[in-house]
This record gives sequence, structure tokens and C-alpha cells, in this order.
Amino acid sequence: MKFAVKPSKIGGRINIPGSKSHTIRALVAGLLAEGESFIRLPLESADTYSCFNMIKKFGAGIQTEEKLWKITGTGGDISIPEDVIDAGNSGTTLYFGLGIASLADGYTVFTGDNQLRNRPADALIKSINDLGGIAYSTRGNNKPPVVVKGRIKGGKTGIEAVTSQYLSSLLLSCPLAQGDTEIILPLLNEKPYVEMTLNWMSKAGLEYHTDDFKKFMIRGGQRYKPVDEYIPADFSSATFFLAAAAITGQELTLNGLDFKDKQGDKEVVNILKKMGCDAVIEERQITIKGSKLAGGIFDLNAIPDSLPALAVTACFAEGETRLVNVAQARVKETDRIKVMSTELKKMGADIEELPDGLIIRRSDLKGAAVNGHADHRIVMALAVAGVMADGQTEIDTAEAVSITFPDFYDLMKQINANIQKLEEK
Repeated sequence: MKFAVKPSKIGGRINIPGSKSHTIRALVAGLLAEGESFIRLPLESADTYSCFNMIKKFGAGIQTEEKLWKITGTGGDISIPEDVIDAGNSGTTLYFGLGIASLADGYTVFTGDNQLRNRPADALIKSINDLGGIAYSTRGNNKPPVVVKGRIKGGKTGIEAVTSQYLSSLLLSCPLAQGDTEIILPLLNEKPYVEMTLNWMSKAGLEYHTDDFKKFMIRGGQRYKPVDEYIPADFSSATFFLAAAAITGQELTLNGLDFKDKQGDKEVVNILKKMGCDAVIEERQITIKGSKLAGGIFDLNAIPDSLPALAVTACFAEGETRLVNVAQARVKETDRIKVMSTELKKMGADIEELPDGLIIRRSDLKGAAVNGHADHRIVMALAVAGVMADGQTEIDTAEAVSITFPDFYDLMKQINANIQKLEEK
């Protein structure tokens, strides 16, 4: 499927769907807890259903109602899956799953789609082995398919958390190890996502100690308490609509966003304010209005998912914008630094790659046929670019938006974006 987008005068008010990151953490907490947990207003997307299906294979019971998932947990007694776990496109599901599998007294095999089978898991594989489990890549390249056997005993490991998901995986599983665990962190990217994980651990009654995120001490033999929580709206998804308002100079109100939440991508609002936008932050809603934009230097280490949308925004900012310290964006679903440079150049952008980011200068974008690379965030960012590009922009592999944001197309229509679906021949 393709999206065809033409210049649009947008505006209005929309409801932002629930957070993928919170939903997946809630599913894992429910699996590991004793008794029944309740997830209210979960995000229903391909990524969250990958995790949903994974925890069922590990022994969780799940009942679904409208906007409510009830999970009967295992109390940490993880079943050995009867079949291979297919994590689809979900890196979070894969990495968290590797940690969960290290608690099962038997072998678990993980795979995923083509993109996921090319994502590294080397540091996490090493740490599972350090802590007494067995983990290895079937192809010997530290990428899926990956086999894991538990049980981890605890101990000491050092891990370079190129992605925060490596650390979050250990934090979620190590409280159920037989002994205590010490985790040393010479590198940690995406710190807000770890803070989100720690918040869910606290909700589940778990104890941990950290030395300013350079070291963690986790007591073994703990038990997860059940959780009953609402999932807040997703700032990562909201980023595309924040960017749309910024580049068009129009006003949008986004409902459901809680600026007190741990999600790192709320920083996008502050970045857009620095670039010249007006933003009114209220309880569970943000109103943003675009204005004349100015470039700047922005460190995206904590918020790598914002790179595609901010790259588009920077095309409409006077002067030069540098998006830096985000080398891990190269090992997401795609090499997002390279892909955004390649595709925006097709639209006339003055853009160049850095090893850890992008340099973008004010550009007059023109509609073009661009490749979404089956990456949901690339597709959505290019659709936003089309709203201000001269002529028609066609983005292929648009079906990828279902991975995290199935409502993207409908919400774009709701804000009066001139966007259509085209079936590929």
C-alpha cells in the first residue's frame, strides 16, 4: 500500500493512542506477577500483539474486553514455549523476551521478520551467559534467531546498553533470578526508557538500587505483585502530529498526553518550542501552533525515535539544524539516519549524514515517489513531509504504520490532511 499526500491546511483536535512502550512493559509485568493484572487503554498494534502472543506462550492467561486486557500471571514460573516465538517487527518484544526466557528451565527459540533478524543482540546475549543462563545466535552473528536456556542464577555482568532495551530486559528478569545481580553500565543510551521500566518495577513492588545509572544492584528471589494501570498516550506517536503543526504553522490539540509521564519523547515539545513553536501544556493535553522555525543543535540520544519527524521539521527551519548523538538510530528497524537522508534528498532536501546524526538546512521540498522501507516511523515522517511539499508525495510500504500506530491514517484525515491510500499494483 502507498500513501499519496498533497499540501494541506491542517488543524483540529485528536486523541493520541496509548504508549507502545508502556503497554509492552505492562504485559511483561502481568506475565511475571502473581494473580490477575489489568491493563486499561492498551495500545492495540502489531508490536504490542507480538508481546501479547509471546507472554501467552510463556504461560500467561489473557482475557480481552474493549480497552481492557486482564492477565493471569505465572508468579515467575515461566513455561517453556511449545513453539518458536516470533517477535515480528518488535525489538522490545525480542529483547524483553530473551530476559524472560532466561527464567525458564528449558530452551526457547526467538525469531522475527527480516528487519528484526538483522538487529543485534550481542551485549544482551553475553549478559545472560554471564548470569548463568545459556544464550546464543543460531547463525553465530549475534542476531536472531536466538536460543536461550535458563535459569539465570544472578552474579555480575557489564553491558553496553547501545539500546536501553538491553538493560530493561535484565532489570525486568533479574529480580526473579536465584541470587543477587550486579549490572555495570559503561554505556547507556535512551535513559528515559529505563526510567519507565523502573517505574513499572516499582508498581510491581520490586526493589533495586542504582548508582546514578552507572550500576544497578538487584536482589534475587523477589516476587512481582499484580498491576492495575491505565496506559498513557504515546509521545512517540504524537511526535508526527507535533511536527505537522510545526511545519504548517497551524494549530493542533493532542489529547491524552501527560507531560508528567516518564516518556522521553515529550522532550520533542521543548525542542519545537526552541525552534519557534508555541505550545500550551495542560493536564492530559497539549496544544501546539507552528510559527517561523529556526534551526539549532539538538541531542537526540534519549529520544532516537524522534529523529525521522524532526529531520522533516528541520527542512522548514531557517539556517542549519544538527540532530546529533543518536548513532543508535542506525540499528533500529532500518538505518534511520541513512534512510531519512536518502528519502528527503529525493524531495529536494539539503541534508547530509553524520556518523551519529544529520545536518539539515532550510529546503523547499517537492513531492516525489519515496520509499518507506517498511519502517513505520519513516513512512509517517515522509507523510508529514508531504503535507508541506509542492505536489504529490507517494510513500510505499505504508502498511508498516500498523506496527505501532494503526490509527495514523484516520487521524491524519481527521486533521484535514490531504492523504489517500493507494493499492500497489
